[in-house]
Amino acid sequence: MRMRPTLSWTPTEDLPPGSTDLEPVADALSTGGVLVLSGAGISTESGIPDYRGVGGSLNRHTPMTYQDFTADAQARRRYWARSHLGWRTFGRARPNSGHRAVATFARHGLLSGVITQNVDGLHQAAGSEGVVELHGSLDRVVCLSCGAFSHRRELARRLEEANAGFAPVAAGINPDGDADLTDEQVGDFRVVPCTVCGGVLKPDVVFFGEAVPPRRVEHCRTLVREAASLLVLGSSLTVMSGLRFVRQAAQAGKPVLIVNLDPTRGDRHALTRVALPLGTALTAVAGQLGIPGSAPA
Repeated sequence: MRMRPTLSWTPTEDLPPGSTDLEPVADALSTGGVLVLSGAGISTESGIPDYRGVGGSLNRHTPMTYQDFTADAQARRRYWARSHLGWRTFGRARPNSGHRAVATFARHGLLSGVITQNVDGLHQAAGSEGVVELHGSLDRVVCLSCGAFSHRRELARRLEEANAGFAPVAAGINPDGDADLTDEQVGDFRVVPCTVCGGVLKPDVVFFGEAVPPRRVEHCRTLVREAASLLVLGSSLTVMSGLRFVRQAAQAGKPVLIVNLDPTRGDRHALTRVALPLGTALTAVAGQLGIPGSAPA
């Protein structure tokens, strides 16, 4: 029996209540050297739901795991049908004021780097450079046999040709770009192979139950070591892939600041948790610092 990855977290201790005081965040940014770690919550204002907040997709949807994807051809069929439909909406998402504020902070020299757990590319679309995509990007596709990479737009074109007329109505779109479809809606959806070797294609993202590449983790650890403080934006820190950097920063005595509406698994390591919407909070901080935080890139 395969163990399922950790998808939820319930506090086992009394955590301090969230604050609405943005002064600690503004103070950290004014000092500079802030490393941003962002999660799904920063993209909700772009129309992409988060996993665990109110109305989060985990309330209705269990994400694909690496083990199921690699072991089960029918699971891959379901995944690619749902992902192909979701991509039509997901690929049209645009950066919101939170993404634009992060890019503005970077342009003003206040950040040492940006790590994102998201796979939507919205930080880059807002103008942020050198973003570390901890969990990869839906823009890319990789062959599990030969390792060849291709662009998602090309795969979308091939899937359109192989599945003419495929246009079911989804119940919702999830943070991983996966649409909610029934097995009946998936039907006999055709999956296309790698054009190089005929192997199995997978989005270049880290599925639940899959390890983040070690070199990427070490690069992030280096960014934490070099940062003056860590600013977590819109992440519950439920999974270890992000929580470990919070723990590393706290153990090194670096201030950890969190902006997230709900309690997080990293709250006990944080100087403060600001319980405000990301766009509102970051735009307000930019105003306190005297810089335009939400102008389009």
